[in-house]
Amino acid sequence: MGEQSSAEERAARGKAVRKQVPLESHAEFRVSASRDPVGLLTGQAEGRVPELVPIRHGRMLVSPFSFYRGAALIMAADLAQTAATGLSVQLCGDAHLSNFGAYASPERRLVFDINDFDETLPGSFEWDVKRLATSFVVAGRDNGFSAKRCRSVVLDAVRSYRETMREFAGQPILAVWYARLDIEDVVAHYRATLSSAERKRRKADLKAAEAQLAKAHTRDNLQAIGKLTTVVDGSRRIVSDPPLVVPVADLASVDSAVVLDRLQELVTGYRDTLQADRRHLLDHFRLTDAAHKVVGVGSVGTRAWILLLEATVEDEALLLQAKQAGPSALTDYAAPSEHVNQGERVVVGQRLMQAASDIFLGWLRAETADGEQDYYVRQLRDWKMSADIEDLNPEAMKLYARLCGWTLARAHARSGDRFAIASYLGKSDRFDHAVTDFATTYADQNDRDHTALANAVTTGRVQAHTGV
Repeated sequence: MGEQSSAEERAARGKAVRKQVPLESHAEFRVSASRDPVGLLTGQAEGRVPELVPIRHGRMLVSPFSFYRGAALIMAADLAQTAATGLSVQLCGDAHLSNFGAYASPERRLVFDINDFDETLPGSFEWDVKRLATSFVVAGRDNGFSAKRCRSVVLDAVRSYRETMREFAGQPILAVWYARLDIEDVVAHYRATLSSAERKRRKADLKAAEAQLAKAHTRDNLQAIGKLTTVVDGSRRIVSDPPLVVPVADLASVDSAVVLDRLQELVTGYRDTLQADRRHLLDHFRLTDAAHKVVGVGSVGTRAWILLLEATVEDEALLLQAKQAGPSALTDYAAPSEHVNQGERVVVGQRLMQAASDIFLGWLRAETADGEQDYYVRQLRDWKMSADIEDLNPEAMKLYARLCGWTLARAHARSGDRFAIASYLGKSDRFDHAVTDFATTYADQNDRDHTALANAVTTGRVQAHTGV
């Protein structure tokens, strides 16, 4: 069977699925009688650091959008009740707009991509699209956008996804695999498309974008070391900032020397998950300090460590982050992972979906008093840049929506059947409007869930620590 006939058969499969799961069906969302969003959240406390769980709840209380960021499990349970295409891809699992951003590629270019894969698993492609679409409604409302403005932003995101998937269906797989968004090229292209009058009107936005790019180039490993470490009695140490950053020397009831020796053993095991040239690079460094760190919103309460590694050459150091990886929030609703180690699950999914991944991305398993714990490891900071969502005006958010839609389609085209998905989506905007209708409805539900968490805190069902 030739490549062309194979592509045609796969496209035919997509059209057949459309008859079983009409495009319009993606607008539907029904609340089940047994739905308990607060119960799902409190259930996630198992296995997390108990004293940090109230911080997680406190961060989710800040706004409907901050709640949404921590509610991947709730939405997975809801999506499982909707019609599914069965057109499987490697899902991000938590594809909201704040989980996209820029970072340095190994070639030292600033690229835009998905940057959070804690929940990654195989599953129906539309789950990621719906989570992304809804995030733009929730964020737009938080920013004071009108319903019409929010709808316009979401339509742009979904349209970008659909049209990009159709473009990739017309390209060789190698072209899909090599495709990436170079941020500097995107900004330059955007500037070139503007008329003189438009450039003048948007001068402030363009200047702000260029300033962010310049700032991103300074947010590297050296900057992180300068900010997060200090020299004490001739030795470099991680700066304490409890309860968010607690060095091993400040942890109660532990021998810091013993902990560091054990962590060095784990780093040695992690080394084996890197490719040969990167193992050689890592061998230039040795672990000298570590600290527990509180990260994110949904991840708060899971264990995360900053690892300080120093070279034999003076003032050469490396900061890694080891983040605990538990089962995906999609575990009970999507396809099972083929990886027993949850850190490996995250790393394999990330490498499959991203155009370029951190050269130090790997995983490890730790035997602890609390049982086995899986982690994935990456550089703590390498030209990291993310959009200040609360500062985006409607036009800026529309541009950002198109970038996210393109990026998600590229990730799905790498891991799934681009011919079948593109054929299923079709040329019309019916899918765009259906998903936008769903996003609006689900954003309303997210508002109610946010209120339910606040009420649970008030009644004492849930403990929350705010302002941290």
